Amino acid sequence: MIVSCLGIGIGAGARIAIGEAYLLCHGPVCVTPSWIPPEAVDAEIARFENAVEQASKQLQAIRDQIPPDTPGEISEFIDSHLLMIEDKALSSGVISLIRQRYASAEWALQQHCNALVEVFEQMHDAYLRTRRDDLIHVAQRIQKVLLEQHDSEPEELQGQIVLAEDLSPADVILLHNQRVAGFVTEHGGPMSHTAILARSLGIPAVVGAQGAGQVLRHGELLILDTDHGCVLAKCDQAVVDHFQDRREYDFRRTALLRQSVREPACTRDGHHVQLLANIELASDVQSAVENGADGIGLYRTEFLFMNRADLPDEQEHYETYCDVIRGLPDRPIVIRTLDLGADKPLAGTRDGGGCGNPALGLRAIRLCLKEVELFKPQLRAILRASVLGDVRIMLPMLTNLWEVQQTRALLRRCMQELDAEGESYNPKIPLGGMIEVPAAALAAPVFAQALDFLSIGTNDLIQYTLAIDRVDNEVNYLYDPFHPAVLQLIKGVIDAGRKAGVPVSMCGELAGDPRFIPLLLGLGLGSLSMQPAALLEARQLIRELDARTLRAKTADFMAHLYTADPLTLLGHWDH
Repeated sequence: MIVSCLGIGIGAGARIAIGEAYLLCHGPVCVTPSWIPPEAVDAEIARFENAVEQASKQLQAIRDQIPPDTPGEISEFIDSHLLMIEDKALSSGVISLIRQRYASAEWALQQHCNALVEVFEQMHDAYLRTRRDDLIHVAQRIQKVLLEQHDSEPEELQGQIVLAEDLSPADVILLHNQRVAGFVTEHGGPMSHTAILARSLGIPAVVGAQGAGQVLRHGELLILDTDHGCVLAKCDQAVVDHFQDRREYDFRRTALLRQSVREPACTRDGHHVQLLANIELASDVQSAVENGADGIGLYRTEFLFMNRADLPDEQEHYETYCDVIRGLPDRPIVIRTLDLGADKPLAGTRDGGGCGNPALGLRAIRLCLKEVELFKPQLRAILRASVLGDVRIMLPMLTNLWEVQQTRALLRRCMQELDAEGESYNPKIPLGGMIEVPAAALAAPVFAQALDFLSIGTNDLIQYTLAIDRVDNEVNYLYDPFHPAVLQLIKGVIDAGRKAGVPVSMCGELAGDPRFIPLLLGLGLGSLSMQPAALLEARQLIRELDARTLRAKTADFMAHLYTADPLTLLGHWDH
C-alpha cells in the first residue's frame, strides 16, 4: 500500500472526495514598479476607474450564474467583493498614489493593497484577519483587467479535484457550477471566505495545504479527507474502496439526518439540549432554519461595520436586526454587540495611537464603553427591534463587573430616550455576557449574579488561557481544548450558572464538534450554539447519548483530570 498524505491542510465542506487532479494556474499577478509622465495622470486614473468597472461587471456576471433557489448566503460572498471593489477606501488610495507619485495604475494598486493587507494582518480576530484574502482577490481581479490577462478556464471539470495556489469565492462558485469533486489550495484558513463557501456549498476542500502543487501531479487520482484535512495520493485499490464506502455512507447519513431535522435534541433518557446557530449575516438565518436551529445563540454584528468609510446609523442597525428576527419568529435571538477595535480603528472613532498587542487592547466592550456614541445607536436599535421577538443582548470580552454596570446604566439612558420619543421596546430585555477571558471565567459566580445569561466563547478562552494564537502555524500545536486548565474554567462557568439559576451556553467552535459534545453534556451544559451546518450531526449524536451515563463518566474524568487520557475518554462514550 502506498499512501502519501500532506496532512497539513484544513478541511472544509463535505468529508470525502475522490477524483483526478487538475492543476489550475491561478497564481498571483506579478506587478513591477512603473511610473507615468505627469501629463498622463488623468488618463491613467481613467484607465484605473475603467478597470474597476470591468472587474465589477465580471463579478456581477458570476453572481447572475447563481441559481435562484440557492441559499441567499451564497451570493453574499460575491456581494462582499462587489462592496469592496466599490469602496472609496480602495479606489481613493490608488488614485492618490497615481496623482502624487506618478505611479502606474498597476503599481499604485499593488502598493495600496500591500498597505491594507498589513492592517488586516495585525488584527487580533482570526475571522477578520482572513479578510485580507478577500482584499487580495479583489485587487488581483482589477490587476488582471489592467494587464489584459484572462484566466483560461477548462470547459469540463466535472468529477475532478482542482489544485490551485488560491481561489476566490467567485472561483469557487464557478467550480461548483462545473460540478468539481473538490479542490485543494495552498493558501487559506478555516475562516477564509473560500473555506466558508466550500462548507456552504458542500464542496469537499482542503485549504492551506502548503506545497501541494509541488508534490501532486496533474491527472493522478486523489482522495480528500476533510475530517483530517489531508490529501491522499498514490493509493492502492483497497484504500480507494475504503474511502468510496465512507463517501457513500456520508451521503446516506446526511439524507437520514435531514429527515429528523424537526425532531427535538433529546438524549435517550429525556434530557433536552437547546441547539442554536451562530450567524454573521441576516441571510444566514435561512440555513439556520433549514438545519432546525432552536434560535440564534450568536449573531455577530461586525459585518455592519466592515468595508465602509462611515459608521452604520441606528436605522441601518434596526432594519438589519429586524430581518434576522422575522426570519426566526418566536425563537431566541442573541445579538452580540460590536467586537472590533484596537487593531483597526473604526471610521468616526478616535485613533488611540495603536496598540503593541491588539489582542489585549481597546476592543469589544472596552471600545464600546469608551466610544459611547458608537455604542448607543446599536443599543437603541436592538431595543427598538426587541418588540418583534425574543431578543437578547450579549457583551463580548467582559473582564470586570463594572463593564456590566456601565452597560446597564447606558441601556437605562437609551430606554429613557426611547420613552421620550414614544418608541416601543422590551424593558426587560435580557443582558448576557461572553465568558472568553480567564479572569471572567474565574469570576463567573459574580457575573452570574449580574447577568441574565452566560455564553462561553471557547475560541478566545483557550487562546488566552494557553497564551497561543491558534492561527499561528508556529504555535497552533499547543491549542489544546483538553488542557486541564481549560476544562476547569469551562466547568467553573457551568457550575456558577447552575448555582445562580442562570442559563449557560457555549458558542465557540467546541460547541459544534462531535468529539466534545458528550463531554460538554456530561459537564452539565444544556445549550450549544454552532455553525448551522453542524446542527444535523449534533442533533443525531445527542439523541444517541445517555445523559446520566455521561455525567458519571465526566465526573470520574474530572476527578483524575491531570492523569486521565482524553483520547481514552473520547473512545468510551456510551451511545
